[in-house]
Amino acid sequence: MELLDITIHLAFAFDIGYEIDLETAQALLPGEAGLLARRRRTPESIRYRPAPLRLAIDPGDIVLPGGRKTIQPPRAELSVFDFGALSLTVQFPARMSPEEILQLAGDLADPTPLNEAARRVVTPLIDRLYPAVTGLEVSALSEEYIIFQVNNVDPDWIASHTAWVAGLVRLEPDGLSKSEVAEANRLSLSYTPTDLVTLDWAAGFVADRDCADTLQVIEFANVQLLEFRHIDDRLDDRLEAAYKLIGTGHDRRWSPPSWRMHGSAMRNVRELEIEATSLFERADNALKLIGDQYLSRVFELASTRFHLREWQQSIRRKLDTVGDVYDLLVQQSGVSRMETLEIIVILLIAMEIVLAIYRH
Repeated sequence: MELLDITIHLAFAFDIGYEIDLETAQALLPGEAGLLARRRRTPESIRYRPAPLRLAIDPGDIVLPGGRKTIQPPRAELSVFDFGALSLTVQFPARMSPEEILQLAGDLADPTPLNEAARRVVTPLIDRLYPAVTGLEVSALSEEYIIFQVNNVDPDWIASHTAWVAGLVRLEPDGLSKSEVAEANRLSLSYTPTDLVTLDWAAGFVADRDCADTLQVIEFANVQLLEFRHIDDRLDDRLEAAYKLIGTGHDRRWSPPSWRMHGSAMRNVRELEIEATSLFERADNALKLIGDQYLSRVFELASTRFHLREWQQSIRRKLDTVGDVYDLLVQQSGVSRMETLEIIVILLIAMEIVLAIYRH
């Protein structure tokens, strides 16, 4: 029976606040600056800005489904990013048959137990990071990604295992149609005849012995996806509240408290615009991968599968809408003040007339 040495990489992304001071965080957690892993094909121009804090941690009760055994103990690493995100990665070195690996992929299709275990692992670390976090607010959102990694393989092996790779990245142990196999393998990349990167929405396959940089780029894309979802949700919530105020503004404009409501809403909208823009830019620029370099193309594969461009476009549209809402609130508040002042002037004139009549 054919056995493969394979490492199952699990990546979990969490958002815990607006910003993390990495210098303060390094004093709280025994980590080091996690520079991007490098090979000869990785130019110096590609790097984190700033580099996240990385530290090895205990994987806790994060285990493979079904109590599957590994040939070495699992290893876990936490990455702390300055834009308020954490990434927990766990590696499980195993030796299994292709059929067993495919069955494992099917069991990994439900990420709920693993996500819950991952949250239990990071919760005490978040408590320790509290002094370093600005705007601490642990999001209920999370993102997970699975990578099945083997060493370099023969070109013939790659050609004969396309259906198997498709089942892995789709987390589907049963057979797939030819069209689904083709679609699952559509976004693939090889640097040499013996390596391969194939990415899908929920999982990826990497055939490469020395692939730390590739894994880090995919991990970062997973973190970006979480941040874009988080920003998009915050924009939705705040805009909905602003829309409600605008919709009732004409009914309440004669009441002085409405000025305070408009003022508070304008501050909230402006703060949201600044916060979302800052977070979006920092998350988008933390790792710049532009050009035709290998890692740029790996990130392009992940970006396409994760629909990062669509999330970016959605956020930009909503930021434009935030600006329009702010302008409308300013205009509505100004009209309310002017109309109220006009009423006060009319009342004063009426009082003067009444007083003049009373005196005579």
